[in-house]
Amino acid sequence: MTPGKRKVAVVGVALSDCGRVDDATPYTLHAQAARRALADAGLDRARVDGFASAGLGTLPPAEVAEYLGLRPAWVDSTAVGGSTWEVMAAHAADAIAAGHARAVLLVYGSTARADIKAGRRTGDLSFGARGPLQFEAPYGHTLIAKYAMAARRHMHQYGTTLEQLASVAVQARANAALNPEAMFRAPITVDDVLSGPMIADPFTKLHCCLRSDGGAAVLLVAEEYVRDCRTAPVWILGTGEHVSHTTMSEWADFTVSPAAVSGRLAFERAGVRPDEIDVAEVYDAFTYMTLVTLEDLGFCAKGEGGAFVDAGKGRLLVGGELPVNTDGGGLSAQHPGMRGLFLLVEAVRQLRGEADGRQVRLADGEPPRLAVASGTGGWFCSSGTVVLGR
Repeated sequence: MTPGKRKVAVVGVALSDCGRVDDATPYTLHAQAARRALADAGLDRARVDGFASAGLGTLPPAEVAEYLGLRPAWVDSTAVGGSTWEVMAAHAADAIAAGHARAVLLVYGSTARADIKAGRRTGDLSFGARGPLQFEAPYGHTLIAKYAMAARRHMHQYGTTLEQLASVAVQARANAALNPEAMFRAPITVDDVLSGPMIADPFTKLHCCLRSDGGAAVLLVAEEYVRDCRTAPVWILGTGEHVSHTTMSEWADFTVSPAAVSGRLAFERAGVRPDEIDVAEVYDAFTYMTLVTLEDLGFCAKGEGGAFVDAGKGRLLVGGELPVNTDGGGLSAQHPGMRGLFLLVEAVRQLRGEADGRQVRLADGEPPRLAVASGTGGWFCSSGTVVLGR
């Protein structure tokens, strides 16, 4: 097969134990997810020649690969926060297409919740005060405050309301109610979101993602390996990545996320339009992330995100016009840190028709044919978008 012409498929996806996991290390969760993804694909570990990991180890991904018993000839440790895994998937797909690897395993695991409960770490208020961040830290620019500022700008500029932002959390919880693996499943209302304790104006508690433990793994292979796998392939159709800023003063427009670039590139390279997408999995550390990412991916015009996500229309529900975060997302299902890999797992499960209880069905009764997974890192600092199809 000519290098550079290979098609690339996802053939294995899995989660580790998630939610409240007090008796495992991050390495354990990496290993659980990796074993389950390989078992899902039916592919022997010995055939994995590429590995990508970030967020754990002194020399990531070498240390994690060693723990998993892998000796990869291609590696990636790109770390750009929540968008890490979509960016890594793009890099892996390029490497496979070029003939540099044939089977690349992406793995993540974190005990973020258990570590705080046990006193091994504290909650992150900021990413530190070195480098460019030293010019913001003295003014109290915490991580969540940066998202809150951006949300306020969208509200001021476009008339987006608190009720519309709350609608994102309400629909995420409704989807989580269908997911037996979700951490929080009890229904919530817009009033519940608005009346919760204030975290960073305008975000109350339910505007913010939960903190959990958990891991995930995704296996990508060259098309010649597909016949050896037990699962139906989900093809990588197009990818895009973009880095925007780190300091808020360098962010040209608080109402535009880097998904505006990564999404455009991914759709162009896939040869599809946003209105052809059947299901969307987007990063949702905060409700505003969902709203602005949907705008920037092209599902609605800039400034119309508030009306688009309004709970009364139910567009984001599993049975809605554009099902979004069908597992409940980081707002309700699980959020152990850099959650981007979970987006890919859910997108693949939906396309394969394996999303028990929350399966999206098209008008003809078939599972979705096209999905998009779009991860966001930092405070809208980076974005990776992947278009997938069956």
